[in-house]
Amino acid sequence: MSGVGARLFVKIGGSTLGSHDTTIADLAALQRNGFSPVVIHGGGKTITDWLGKQGVPTRFVRGLRVTDADSLKVAVAVLAGLVNKELVAQINSLGGRAIGFCGADGRLIEARVRDPELGMVGDVVRFNLGLVKAVLSAGYMPVIAPVGLEEGEAGANGSAGKLLNINADAVAGGIAAALGGDRLVFLTDVEGILDKAGSLVPSLDEAGAQELIAAGVISGGMLPKVEACLRSLAGVTSACIIDGRKSHALLEDVGRGAVAGTRFGRC
Repeated sequence: MSGVGARLFVKIGGSTLGSHDTTIADLAALQRNGFSPVVIHGGGKTITDWLGKQGVPTRFVRGLRVTDADSLKVAVAVLAGLVNKELVAQINSLGGRAIGFCGADGRLIEARVRDPELGMVGDVVRFNLGLVKAVLSAGYMPVIAPVGLEEGEAGANGSAGKLLNINADAVAGGIAAALGGDRLVFLTDVEGILDKAGSLVPSLDEAGAQELIAAGVISGGMLPKVEACLRSLAGVTSACIIDGRKSHALLEDVGRGAVAGTRFGRC
């Protein structure tokens, strides 16, 4: 397997991370074989666990986590600190070359507050990709935590904006679209998109996806993944949602296309 010049975008969901997971080994192997992975990770479950440890209540509005000042501190510490650095350490320990950072670094992710009711939750306004390009050019794997910086110039008090919690799926799709490459892979804890009968939908275009969204088949946490896949096709050849719980799912999918899932574009 040789992937010289092939750029991959890999979104790792917090629900698929664990001691049994083979994704880290797969990422290191892909990099050794000439691929250039860009990793975007979540960590919602870990955030919830740490909020509980700190005695900070978790509250959701319309299925979205409300991020007030206290929960933002925990989210940033978990995403940009604990989860990000654990991933980087694991990749490097297996022979990979990884550098971790969040969207506030280099103003990579600029965002605006989505809805005051949700608190410090942001929607991406723009990506400034200089840092990611520099890391890739130096032969390293970027590992990106979905924390962004509120857009705008520095204020009179020297503030450059507030940190915002960003949906990791949207970050993955947006960076893939903006930077361009070969494939975006979402590693999840489900087989892919299932129809009303519970059968796997093997491929989708935008029209088919919109039909399933309108019918309520695609909803909840799968909705931003599908939207991200569709958006990413502006920059990548293909996107897919696969079951990251399967042993070496990423390696098998990229190397041989041997993992079932839902695919968008020319997979």
